[in-house]
Amino acid sequence: MIAKQRVLVVDDEINMRELLEIILDTDGYEVVSVPDVPSAIEACNATVFDAVLTDLRIGNEKEAGMELLTWLSENAPTTPAIMMTAHGSVETAIEAMKRGADDYVMKPFKNDEIRLLIRRSIQQRNILRENVALRRDQVARGKITNIIGNSHAIEEVKTMIRRVAMLPSTIAIHGESGVGKEVVARAIHTLSARADKPFVAINCGGIPEHLLESELFGHKRGSFTGAVDDKEGLFVVAHGGSLFLDEIGEMPLSLQVRLLRVLDNNSVMPVGGTSQIKVDVRIVSATNRDLEKMVADGTFRKDLFYRLNVIPVYVPPLRDRADDIPLLARHFIEKHASKMGRQRLGISKAAMAALQRFAWPGNVRELENVMERAVALCSSEEINVDDLPQNVRNFMAEPAECMVELPPGGLDLEARMDKIESAMIGQALERSKHSQKRAAQLLGLTPRSLRYRLKKHGLETDASDEDE
Repeated sequence: MIAKQRVLVVDDEINMRELLEIILDTDGYEVVSVPDVPSAIEACNATVFDAVLTDLRIGNEKEAGMELLTWLSENAPTTPAIMMTAHGSVETAIEAMKRGADDYVMKPFKNDEIRLLIRRSIQQRNILRENVALRRDQVARGKITNIIGNSHAIEEVKTMIRRVAMLPSTIAIHGESGVGKEVVARAIHTLSARADKPFVAINCGGIPEHLLESELFGHKRGSFTGAVDDKEGLFVVAHGGSLFLDEIGEMPLSLQVRLLRVLDNNSVMPVGGTSQIKVDVRIVSATNRDLEKMVADGTFRKDLFYRLNVIPVYVPPLRDRADDIPLLARHFIEKHASKMGRQRLGISKAAMAALQRFAWPGNVRELENVMERAVALCSSEEINVDDLPQNVRNFMAEPAECMVELPPGGLDLEARMDKIESAMIGQALERSKHSQKRAAQLLGLTPRSLRYRLKKHGLETDASDEDE
């Protein structure tokens, strides 16, 4: 169940607090009301609020609301605040805006006016926090339609995504480097009830330990050298949404303990802080390492492994879904041709056969890099074998053991052999510049046998006289 949006009401008049509680509760908000600024600060230190509604004059303090605005701007800068007052003026409104108020309302007010202000402020706050997430991670929001492929292996992944997206459980994505684990994580978020909240991603292996701690949990000003301001951690930025912890196997043991604590009590403690902050975040983790082996070796906590691995999702390597290579290759060609301002490019059968023959140790990421290079270097309207890297076009060695290992779900042996035969014929034609006679010699076939196979695989070419 997704947590309600939280609103903090600060007013010394109990009748006003009760009225606002009724109005906002009716609209589905979780309302916390307090009578003074110290109580408001205590509440903000303990809970992440989506909006704060505060009176200007509280008790005998005429500027209490301004003091709270100042505190919020320094300690919770992404939390919108609305100032209420029965003693307003243009100067007061201007000063409130300078102190960080998002809006200003005069008492007595209409109920719908308060509803509109709260709704608008929270929408603006969500946009701001989403921008924070986007600045940290420039990859566009993923959708399940962005998982390219229709092979049996990738269809199983899509089916799993649809089954788990709406569940509240933590998800662990397993797979080799470059298979697209983050794309899967984004698809899970997009299909979940959290889709309109931030998706925040961080690579746990690419940041030093002390900086990773600050990035995840935030810090208070002065808590360490260089901490000149308070900083919200990614758990707070992702509040209500999803936090993707990539390469979780690289996280130091000391931070694994802190992460486990967050999973246990749904709250974080900023570095240098003294109060817990409640958060509602779905954790999706990913790794290309064998976490069970790491648990056995003592380099990954067993209790954290079981908390993260509630629902495991396995993303197969590209070599196990070679049927998807043509779709992926054309997708990347179109993508990078558009970026480079080039016209639509095709790809020759021989070049495609070479792509399908290659082992792709770097998986989908490597395929995209190869396609980007081919688009950049291609001098014609069609990508040919010569536009591919040497290691791809010359991949003629015996298949590696991993290439001939029987997949868990079995395979269609005749279809696989047909694919290999088609790929070899395509390369032979490319090398012989489409001379069937020379291609047959390269393959140890008779011209008649080659012509039979060309027809079988739909690779017929115009034969020259010398080929007859």
